[in-house]
Amino acid sequence: MTVHFVGAGPGAADLLTVRATRLVEECDVCVYAGTYVEAVLSLCGPDTRLVDTQHLDLDQIVGELVAAHEAGRDVVRLCSGDPSLYSALTEQTRRLDAAGVPWDVTPGVPAYAAAAATLGVELTVPELVQTVVLTRTQARSTAMPASESLAATAAIGGSLVLHLAITRVRSLAEELVASYGADCPVAVVAFASQEREVVIRGTLADVADAVEAAGLRHTAVIIVSRALGSRTDASCVAESHLYDPARARTQPD
Repeated sequence: MTVHFVGAGPGAADLLTVRATRLVEECDVCVYAGTYVEAVLSLCGPDTRLVDTQHLDLDQIVGELVAAHEAGRDVVRLCSGDPSLYSALTEQTRRLDAAGVPWDVTPGVPAYAAAAATLGVELTVPELVQTVVLTRTQARSTAMPASESLAATAAIGGSLVLHLAITRVRSLAEELVASYGADCPVAVVAFASQEREVVIRGTLADVADAVEAAGLRHTAVIIVSRALGSRTDASCVAESHLYDPARARTQPD
């Protein structure tokens, strides 16, 4: 049988892909992190065995996957957002390969995309910002590569999306002022797409006060970007060359 790593998206069950929905509905075992994807579990069948991983270590989680495979049961391993970001996919699949267990991956809506949709913004705006950096910072977590310090990534000046960083928003905002300026727009979206969604807008100068007042502690992304204010900024008048009426277009024969 197969282990399916499925992107559960930001939390709303109706944001799953068609493939992800089918896999969740048909799986014999669903392994999930209860903190993030509980809404998706309503799609599971009545006989599906549910395994909450929030109190399990990596070896215990993989043990559940291997045991289900050996019992001839298809498994869905739900990942919050998209499996390509901060999902421990590498560690889990390395162990599954060693155990001879087949697996595949179904993508999901990443949290930053859900946050941008809530804000109604595009993170790449012509002649203003064309690069999006998805990153995190280190506190009590896995060390960051030396070349990927916050100062180094911020120096690019693109749209910066910080995951797993909400508890350090004050120190991060202070550090980012040097690269972006204190007036740079910032948006924080917690529980994107869910009923308890929280949106905070501000600048690097004041966003920490608002986040702390709201008591946000997890499940949030921080977006720092001049693109956040581009729709109402009269100075942002450049538009995409692709759709420019003045661009020469080849007429069909």
